[in-house]
Order: sequence, then C-alpha cells, then structure tokens
Amino acid sequence: MISYSTDLSGLVEADLAGFFVGWPAPPSPAQHLAVLHGSYRVVIARSAGDVVGFVNMISDGVLTAFIPWLEVLPAHQGQGIGTELMRRIVAEAAHLYSVDLVCDDALRPYYERLGLTALTGMGLRNRAAL
Repeated sequence: MISYSTDLSGLVEADLAGFFVGWPAPPSPAQHLAVLHGSYRVVIARSAGDVVGFVNMISDGVLTAFIPWLEVLPAHQGQGIGTELMRRIVAEAAHLYSVDLVCDDALRPYYERLGLTALTGMGLRNRAAL
C-alpha cells in the first residue's frame, strides 16, 4: 500500500536513493534533500516505509508556482503514484493563478491527462551546477 505525506521530518539522504534514472548529471543525495526542504510544498510517496516517489513545488505563495521534479522509482512506475502525487501537489496550489512545469515532449500527453496545457517558454540550464 502506498501512503502519501507532506511531512519531511526524519527524511534523510539515504531515503532518496535510486531517483533521477537516466539523468546525465543527477543531483547528489545532499542536493536532493536540500531541494525538498527548501521547497514551498512537497509530497512524498512511501511503500512499506521506503520513499518510492516525490513531487515538489516552488512558489511565491501568492500567485505563481513551478513544479520542477516529479519522480517515481522505476520499480513503482505505472501504478498511478505519479498521478496521485501530481493530484495532491496541484490541490495544494488551488489558490494560485498559475502552476508551471517543464517536461520533455514525450511526457506532454501524461501531463495533459492531468489537466495541464502546453505553453511556450524559455529556460537556462547550468549543468555545471550539478
């Protein structure tokens, strides 16, 4: 059974192993933990106490938010965990004007099924920061 929580107390680097599969330069466990603690909102998915997925949101808390990461461990994908994580984080932002995220083209249909709309945007990536 999967449980969901916004409580990060007791979360440690070792809880976050196995995420960012296929990333050319994934964040370190310390960076990962720091990002979650620095986020406006976070929802964690656990199975038998182990973290199997998470989503985080950065926001001004007034009008806008950005969802930088949604990750589910490969062994737990295809079970609706990512969908539930997104449902919960978007519900946390119901009072905001806009919630944005950036994804690869292959993931657009997934996010469109969750009610998001494709937008045109720009970005800057400093891969050396990782």
